[in-house]
Amino acid sequence: MRKNHPFLLFVFVVLCSLNLALAQSNYPTPVEGDYVIDNFKFQSNEVLPKLNLHYTTLGKPTKGKDGKVNNAVLIMHGTTGNGKGFLSDRYAGNLFGPGQLLDAEKYFIVLTDAIGHGKSSKPSDGLHMKFPKYTYDDMVLAQYRLLTEHLKVDHLRLVTGTSMGGMHTWVWGYTYPDFMDALMPLASLPVEIAGRNRLQRKMIIDLIQMDPEWKGGDYTEQPKVGLSAAISNMMFMVSVPLKWQNSAPTREESEKLMKQLLDRYLSIMDANDVIYAYDSSRFYNPAPHLDQIKAPLMAINSADDQVNPPELGLLDKEILKVEKGKYILIPISEKTSGHGTHSDPTIWGDYLKSLLEISERK
Repeated sequence: MRKNHPFLLFVFVVLCSLNLALAQSNYPTPVEGDYVIDNFKFQSNEVLPKLNLHYTTLGKPTKGKDGKVNNAVLIMHGTTGNGKGFLSDRYAGNLFGPGQLLDAEKYFIVLTDAIGHGKSSKPSDGLHMKFPKYTYDDMVLAQYRLLTEHLKVDHLRLVTGTSMGGMHTWVWGYTYPDFMDALMPLASLPVEIAGRNRLQRKMIIDLIQMDPEWKGGDYTEQPKVGLSAAISNMMFMVSVPLKWQNSAPTREESEKLMKQLLDRYLSIMDANDVIYAYDSSRFYNPAPHLDQIKAPLMAINSADDQVNPPELGLLDKEILKVEKGKYILIPISEKTSGHGTHSDPTIWGDYLKSLLEISERK
């Protein structure tokens, strides 16, 4: 068997590094930061003496004639994710570059790590199951305080997010109805988490807690059996039948894909953090408040999304409560990737362009 030449390998690595650097140089260098809120009070009345909120920004804020910030864009990630996840070629590479829809030379992009996620305060920092039982309302309040108190953003040009971040977008819309010009929730529904969605979340939680090695959350090593079972459930939750069939058309390839996904998730996930993240949606229910949303809102889902299946008909009904609301359902195609379609601007970018145009302040 022919061996790879060391020099060729070196050239390959250099070229890969150059390609990554070029992709990142298409937009301003991301800047990370932290903001600590003293004695943050949660919806549960629990208080955390020091709540750390991590964030990443691109670009700089500008102000309009009214003295308010007029170019800030808040982008919120999904369950178990983090803000830096948006700095991919697939997402940032199609949105933040020169002349693109959210050109970071024009907009001030704010990518937050929600409570319990990324580098923000979370159970795995040390409190384990004694960490305050946070909710989506707590997460949105913390984001609001980060923006207003620390980043001095008093208005948002756009609020958007994927999956959990999409659900947070709905909460932003009715909690702070005068704070934004436009809203784009992706891969979400503005209703209580119930039916199969809640069942799957409860299964994820229960599977971890059923593992004796979980030890009430005070483990020294990850409870691998319970966490593996939970991850397997998560994989099916966001599965893409067409994509998976095409990418793994044989038994051997399917089992290889399963192992790759399981190993990757096991290497980055903490059991307690997962429990909190999936349970934080327990009180989420924008439905009774949708008529309070003032800004133009464009909700985008894909027809192959197993988390938010369109046959439920929920968004078709609820969007009618939003005065300036519109619902877009993207049909299944070779380009869509189920729930993950939310992170592909090449598919829904035209809708974002339309939303920015109709919501532009004169």
